[in-house]
Amino acid sequence: MSILKPRQSGIALPVVLVILAVMLVSGIYLMKSIHSTTLATGNLAYDATLSQSVDLGLHQGFQWLSTTAATNKAALDQDSPADGYVALLDTSQTPRDDAFWSGSQTVALPDNGGSVEYVIHRLCAQRMAYDNPKNQCMQTAANTAQLGNTVALGTSLASDSPSYAGTPQVHYVITARLRGAKGASVTNQMTVLIGA
Repeated sequence: MSILKPRQSGIALPVVLVILAVMLVSGIYLMKSIHSTTLATGNLAYDATLSQSVDLGLHQGFQWLSTTAATNKAALDQDSPADGYVALLDTSQTPRDDAFWSGSQTVALPDNGGSVEYVIHRLCAQRMAYDNPKNQCMQTAANTAQLGNTVALGTSLASDSPSYAGTPQVHYVITARLRGAKGASVTNQMTVLIGA
């Protein structure tokens, strides 16, 4: 007597092949993702290095500005192209315009032989003293309020009311840029307030 075996349908083989195909495609995407992540991380590290290097220009500009303000404030009323200083800011120009960098100064980088370019703009409309009635300058009075001060007559008791000193501080913007390899470029700015 022979026993007939039921016919096998073989459903497991197509299911396993589909799972293997999905795993293969997932593996390819994972490898591509790892490669893209590595490239993005490298680019971010390169950008951070360029940004650190361009800070040298900001530092050089700040040193010149603070030294000049301490020794000869009247010199800040006129341009000084040899020092990268412009006594006004033309608001129609941006750091992407070549005219914005007119009178800029270049500083050599010690490590890779590249250079950083910087320019200092006084936030004024004219090349004249900040307090000249014909000139308009961005200025702020220093806040000297301290805890425990008594409130003078005529001043506000509001907690958000500012208490200003009499001597204004004029605003200056130092802009520095570095053009790296492969078209990379970093531009940093710093705002400085110096007492008039």
